[in-house]
Amino acid sequence: MIRILGIAAMLMAGYASLAQKVDEERMKRDIEVAENVLSTLIRQQFSNQRTFFPLEVTGSYQAGYGVTFSLPADYTTPIAFTYTNGRAGRNDVVIWGNEPNGVNAPSTYSYSWSSDDERAAEEINEGRPVKAGEKSMHLKDRAKERTRLDMDSVRDGYNLKVIDAAKTFLVDYGDMITQLAPNERIVVSNQGNQPRMWVGQYFNAPKRTHLSVESLKSDLTSFKQGKITRDQALAKVKVINTETVDTVEPDLELFSSIFNRLYRQDLSKSFFTEDNIYYERLKDFGVIYYMQVFSSNERDYRRFDMPTVNLEDVDLETRNKKVTELYPKFEQDLKENILEYGKTLKSLKDEEVLVFQVRVTKCISCGIPSTLEVTVKGSTLKDASSGKLDKNAALAKFALKKGANQ
Repeated sequence: MIRILGIAAMLMAGYASLAQKVDEERMKRDIEVAENVLSTLIRQQFSNQRTFFPLEVTGSYQAGYGVTFSLPADYTTPIAFTYTNGRAGRNDVVIWGNEPNGVNAPSTYSYSWSSDDERAAEEINEGRPVKAGEKSMHLKDRAKERTRLDMDSVRDGYNLKVIDAAKTFLVDYGDMITQLAPNERIVVSNQGNQPRMWVGQYFNAPKRTHLSVESLKSDLTSFKQGKITRDQALAKVKVINTETVDTVEPDLELFSSIFNRLYRQDLSKSFFTEDNIYYERLKDFGVIYYMQVFSSNERDYRRFDMPTVNLEDVDLETRNKKVTELYPKFEQDLKENILEYGKTLKSLKDEEVLVFQVRVTKCISCGIPSTLEVTVKGSTLKDASSGKLDKNAALAKFALKKGANQ
């Protein structure tokens, strides 16, 4: 037993030593080169098209987790959707797409009101000729329905091409990031860390999607060493391609309201929220909650109140020092609160996950992360609630992903 403990201690020391020896400048260079490679591979999937908006790929490294490459969310879905009046007797629905008419101009999809549309509008009213105002509404609804189908197709086709490019990037070029540990991973995702307010709720745009394509460094190494074939390496790539669900589930709403209350200034003992905590239900994936937290209120130039710790009129240096002290407590309390109140999530399936994406209070040069993502499986929450897992064992199953330090 003593020998085993000694070996374990040596291994832990070795891992710690490896973590300390990561060359940050080399990692930054590797990531920036990989960003360019991934962007190029995605663009090559659309070789016959010109994208109007730049494809920005940003990568970041977290020790113990790996490298995440973030893509714009739902890149080709419309970001503009307006009704415009054209010549007499015609209205157009204009959408910005991904095939510009010129080098610097977005393409449009136009739908005109034809005689067929007018007859269809009358059929909806059981043959009764519709009035001018009613006709306009019916025709717009039909155009929106056709547009929605078209945009769904564009979105789905784009996502499949992104997945194909991401898998090629991971298997063929993932070894460009040379310093990853075998248990770390490379992830390509379209997930951001802010509530994703969406024009679609007003204009019938496609549902938002969640894309994630990832590989373990150990699998990529096995392929490069010839231990597995390329097809076997591709089969090990984990792909998530899902979309939001419109159905309102009371337990998810309840969970949101609980955390809205827990993190108000009068109850929280670390950081607090000012806005509501939003969430998205994702098909066959789980639920993502979006949260932004603050540490203080600025009362005057560089003077602050910190209501959760009963500090008033402190200077910036004092405020920043206290923020640094509070961050570990916030992180631990958030995990414990998720575990405690997660038992209310009856609709979350065992293999689905609960994710909290947090934008952390701004604190320049404080060394705390700018974002925090906490993930736990539904089965872990259920096992903890039923007593199959004690608190510490359940908390050990939480996965943390931190953004760049401030």
